[in-house]
Amino acid sequence: MSKKEHKEEIVVRKDLDFGLDAADLPRYWMGGDPFKTRVFDGVQMSFPDGERYFISSVRFFKDRITDPELQKAVKDFSFQEGQHGKVHTDFNKRLKEQGVPVDKMLAVINKIMNGRLQNMSQEYNVAMTAALEHFTAMMAEMFFARKEVMADADPRVRAMLAWHAVEEMEHKAVAFDVMQKVAKVGYFKRCLAMAHATFNFTMHTLIFTWVILGTDGFKGWTRTKMYFKGLWWLIGPRGLYTRLFPKLLSYYKPGFHPWQDPTVHNYKAWLNTFNETGGNALAAGEAMYAAAH
Repeated sequence: MSKKEHKEEIVVRKDLDFGLDAADLPRYWMGGDPFKTRVFDGVQMSFPDGERYFISSVRFFKDRITDPELQKAVKDFSFQEGQHGKVHTDFNKRLKEQGVPVDKMLAVINKIMNGRLQNMSQEYNVAMTAALEHFTAMMAEMFFARKEVMADADPRVRAMLAWHAVEEMEHKAVAFDVMQKVAKVGYFKRCLAMAHATFNFTMHTLIFTWVILGTDGFKGWTRTKMYFKGLWWLIGPRGLYTRLFPKLLSYYKPGFHPWQDPTVHNYKAWLNTFNETGGNALAAGEAMYAAAH
């Protein structure tokens, strides 16, 4: 790579406690705002199944990897993704208790992902994984670069998302390297997969948020007004997703590699606090938030 690398070490962490089973965790943990809360809830809902899809797509090429460093990276990537799946599965149990039809909604996601694995090439599946990993790696920038985004979030959920975002930054190049170096996916297929992933991610966010708000009891004009007001926060000129458009477009550059993107500036605040406190993920999450712009 000709450009400067911003490479982080993939660290295996397990058995983290965020206190998500506490009875006082609010239903609308994002400052009491139903729309903002359910956007995050809807996106994270599919993480456990998505992580399994990512692991399957990358592991298909495991026996073809000859580089010891990439072999270890794939192993550590799979472990981190497995841990993400466990934590978000527990969070989904909480959503089920609130009446959210989690299983029904995830059945749709699983049908889509299983259809990809059965009907599309393994090369295309790992390209989809690399594209979606780019999205999840952008979570750190999206959620934690600016303090205003997570200002009203419950510290426990904020800490969970901070941990997930940090680890996505650490392993953001693994699927990409397998796609490029082992699967030998070309530029056109890489870009096609990103366009496909962008469409799916956007539709998933918009539809799941709408459905969950409906199960919360927001109907008709009330839900419609809430939804369109929320869309301004999400995709308006200075919206949460809109600000990431340049980073999304960077993926389409012919010479792009994930390590060209700088790690979010407050990553070290999370990492240092986590290490200094003996693995306190809540303290690390607060440190990352406090160090945001």
